[in-house]
Amino acid sequence: MFSSRNGILHVEEVDFREIVKKTGTPVYVTSKRLIEENIKELRKRFDFAFPLYAVKANNNLTVMKIFANEGFGADVFSIGELYLALLSGFKRDAVLFNGNSKSDDEIRAGIRAGVKFSVDSMDELYAISEIASQEGEEVEIAFRVNPDISPETHPKISTGLKTSKFGIPSGRILDAYRTALKLSNVTPTGIHCHIGSQIINPDPFVEEIEKMFEIAFQLENIGIDLEFLDMGGGFGIDYQNDGKCRFESFAEPLREAFEKGLERIESKPDLWIEPGRSLIANTTVLITRVNSVKKSYYNFVAVDAGFNTLLRPAMYDAYHRIAVANKMDEKVEEIYTVTGPICESGDILGRDRRLPRVERNDYLAIFDAGAYGFVMGSQYNGRPRCAEVLVDGSEFHITREAESIADLVAKQRIPEEMFR
Repeated sequence: MFSSRNGILHVEEVDFREIVKKTGTPVYVTSKRLIEENIKELRKRFDFAFPLYAVKANNNLTVMKIFANEGFGADVFSIGELYLALLSGFKRDAVLFNGNSKSDDEIRAGIRAGVKFSVDSMDELYAISEIASQEGEEVEIAFRVNPDISPETHPKISTGLKTSKFGIPSGRILDAYRTALKLSNVTPTGIHCHIGSQIINPDPFVEEIEKMFEIAFQLENIGIDLEFLDMGGGFGIDYQNDGKCRFESFAEPLREAFEKGLERIESKPDLWIEPGRSLIANTTVLITRVNSVKKSYYNFVAVDAGFNTLLRPAMYDAYHRIAVANKMDEKVEEIYTVTGPICESGDILGRDRRLPRVERNDYLAIFDAGAYGFVMGSQYNGRPRCAEVLVDGSEFHITREAESIADLVAKQRIPEEMFR
């Protein structure tokens, strides 16, 4: 859905320059057609699983509405994501409230909304039971189990290690379920697990499913029949090339592990998955304007998007493909390091990139920016957050207006006595 026409980047049928005339830069531009293609491919490969869209990956309401309309559930991690999910039209009984540190207000909001909870600690279990009793509601829960599985990904996105802050250790999980059976207003109906993100090898997922079924077998012995096993998400994409997720490389090993597990237990739980990055990352390009080009130790290209706009390269040393959006067909001439405008030496978007000759007022396109892009943005250095756009064929829609300087001070108050 991203193509070069006479050397100019097009998103579906739209010339990127028409978008930046309306929005300025930086701007995130998403292809609706690519989202739909990714959904179609996921459903084809994972017809044995129920998908919950991971809201943390991209919480743009228009994007979320697409997934809600396609019948997805939602994995939410805060009261804000819960609100956005309900506003987008996700069905309440298909929303799982995840997270390792929920406040009482968040628990109460989730209970009143009628969603399910992934319980991360015993303290949280007791709080849910108490608040649910106060509200006079029965709450379906799953415990998030920490399986101690290494997914061989970046340490900051490995969530299933024994040292991780997430979940209850697998050796203590049966006691957690036994306690839940004794408490009022909570009903254990599932098991939840998530071992990390950007995982390429299916083997850790197979091990995860096997461990979940081992727990399910033991839970049946204490009288719990599970309705779902949520294995989380984490399917990796190819950031080096086309940004796609090879769903087929995961689907068959996981189907086999799931069907084998079902043979071992009496109950027949559904398998839930939580794709986020794999569905949305490659649908979006970040367009940023070149402010200067400087020959120093490196050839520096300074653009108007920094780690305030796209944090992943600075936080994870993540790689994103970069092209010159207005010189797509020109030959490579130089090696550049692309930097942002932030007052930090780590504000690097791409190192040693072979590009056509770059000049001031050119535009760079940073690909595969749809997941953990805008959602991780900030107003650091007093920079308002940028716009987001959805392209649909030959039309485009501004789905989030760019912030203004006024938004930097909208919630601030200076005490009156300081003006005296």
